[in-house]
Amino acid sequence: MKPALVLRGVGSLPHIPSLAIRSTSLPPFLGFTFGSRIQWSLSLARNPIQQKSHTRLALARAAERDHSVAEPPAKALRRILDLPGVHQGPACFDALSAKLVEKAGFQYCFSSGFSISAARLGLPDVGLISYGEMLDQGQQITQAVSIPVIGDGDNGYGNAMNVKRTVKGYISAGFAGIILEDQVSPKACGHTQGRKVVPREEAIMKIKAAIDARKESGSDIVIVARTDSRQAVSLDESLWRCRAFADAGADVLFIDALASKEEMKAFCEISPLVPKMANMLEGGGKTPILNPLELEDIGYKLVCYPLSLIGASIQAMQVYS
Repeated sequence: MKPALVLRGVGSLPHIPSLAIRSTSLPPFLGFTFGSRIQWSLSLARNPIQQKSHTRLALARAAERDHSVAEPPAKALRRILDLPGVHQGPACFDALSAKLVEKAGFQYCFSSGFSISAARLGLPDVGLISYGEMLDQGQQITQAVSIPVIGDGDNGYGNAMNVKRTVKGYISAGFAGIILEDQVSPKACGHTQGRKVVPREEAIMKIKAAIDARKESGSDIVIVARTDSRQAVSLDESLWRCRAFADAGADVLFIDALASKEEMKAFCEISPLVPKMANMLEGGGKTPILNPLELEDIGYKLVCYPLSLIGASIQAMQVYS
């Protein structure tokens, strides 16, 4: 069994090597703070509690590797979605971080808009980074690795017509999937206060536009429909929107900032045939931090970790600069 990556006080991620990280906090100029410092204390360890399920996870990942050679990225991601269990994807922000994710043995990764905005602009994730900059960064990431990458498409950078252009651009850039959210412009960072969402009709229209763009491109890119309406409006509103997104043809559903395990269960019970994504915000945020087996039991299929690599990078630069 491979060593596990232990996030002290947070849980553990099976089958991944560790990074030598102590603790850090995100710089204030990135506009993202928690009530306490984000604590990383990652070390090589074996997790006896999860040992029973590691064999099943390892077999699934072996099956994934058997199909990884020269497989189109969207097809590879769809195959992962068809495999049993929950599948983890740390967030990358450039070609090097993506290669580290691949080298660590993960089968897919997620490009974080927050991390890319921080690394490329030194600015918070509040809609300041452009479509062109995200596309350029995305091409560098997808060209550096052979694993599928899910791109952060923010709110599509405009209306439904902009969404079509964004999806086609992300397809050309080599992304396996794209996350599209329903925030207004300018957007706010996830898990922060003051977010607002577009009306229901516009949100659904954007997902339909994404599906149309995929068909027009002859692609099979995975459309991940995200709603920020849990925090902006209510849990009921976020569940309604996800049902509508599923009916519109979304491949994966994602509600940002669910506030409890009970809310997470309620989310996974709707549109049961459509996979669900979880966002584990290391060190804080609105959503409870659960380990992969807990997430699998609830019904999640994908889980992303948006802050691990950017946090490690910030900590290293703080220590050695």
